[in-house]
Amino acid sequence: MADVHIELDDDLIRSLKATADLKGRTLEEELRDIISRAAPLTPQERVALSDRIRAKQAKPSDLLSEDLMREDRNAR
Repeated sequence: MADVHIELDDDLIRSLKATADLKGRTLEEELRDIISRAAPLTPQERVALSDRIRAKQAKPSDLLSEDLMREDRNAR
């Protein structure tokens, strides 16, 4: 796990602590929950990520398996 250091306003910290107390949690547990809920990708972000990965991959060959099989059969 990585350590993350973030400077937050004192009023925000007090508010988050109060929210955590109301839920019977520590401030750290509350922050982990907030971050975890914010982390999932939207469908549009998933598509954009998929497009970026696809763009980095080698283009598929135009060679068809049927052509390879036919070539092998004709070579006999």
